[in-house]
Amino acid sequence: MDNVSSHRNEITDKGYTVVEGVFELAEIQQIESAINEADQSNSKFRKTTDLFAIRQFLKEVPTTIPHIFNDRLIGLINKLFGDNYFVVKSIYFDKPGTSNWFVAWHQDLTISVDKKVVLSGYSNWTVKQDQFAVQPPLELLEDNFTIRIHLDDANENNGALKVVPGSHLKGVSRAEDINWDEETVDTCNVKCGGIMIMRPLLMHASDRTINNEKRRVIHIEFSRTKLPEEINWSEMIEIKQSS
Repeated sequence: MDNVSSHRNEITDKGYTVVEGVFELAEIQQIESAINEADQSNSKFRKTTDLFAIRQFLKEVPTTIPHIFNDRLIGLINKLFGDNYFVVKSIYFDKPGTSNWFVAWHQDLTISVDKKVVLSGYSNWTVKQDQFAVQPPLELLEDNFTIRIHLDDANENNGALKVVPGSHLKGVSRAEDINWDEETVDTCNVKCGGIMIMRPLLMHASDRTINNEKRRVIHIEFSRTKLPEEINWSEMIEIKQSS
């Protein structure tokens, strides 16, 4: 793995960084096998011609946890962010090579919780498939981070994430308010077994696949925030080093 201080600086300044070689091929294959063997009959599994997704992925496919949280990933998290973060959301995305699915420019402004209640600073409530989401106070979003684990090579031809570096420092914003003539856009190419780390407020998007190559990603969000006593994280998993 590359220099930790360099990745830390990139997260601070750009809002993201890419780290290659976090997972070996054998570990990727173990994760793939666990996904293929999972019971896909409930509502957390969504499958169309353009996308296969699993919400609350680590809850639904817990056999992936020891393979995902290897010592290299946990060690990197501890060095970059400290050891008091925990998982608060996980999703598996499988974008087939023939997919026309794309994601417009946006920030990740909501967290997933167990119920809807009236709380100061918490707004824009939504519910989807019995999953409650809410926009929390800005400081919570600024402190959270996301790791995207790549099970395939991702590049500009198969929907690799595009980002506006530094946009995470500008608070909540909308894509239509951005002066695109003044901003740069980075394409986050990541090889199989590598990860991308990003802040939720980083403006990001992805294009349609044009090279018939699939792109599978495990998206995991982390926080160290204790929520108000009226609500709980809908998905909360502690991460522990195995040795």
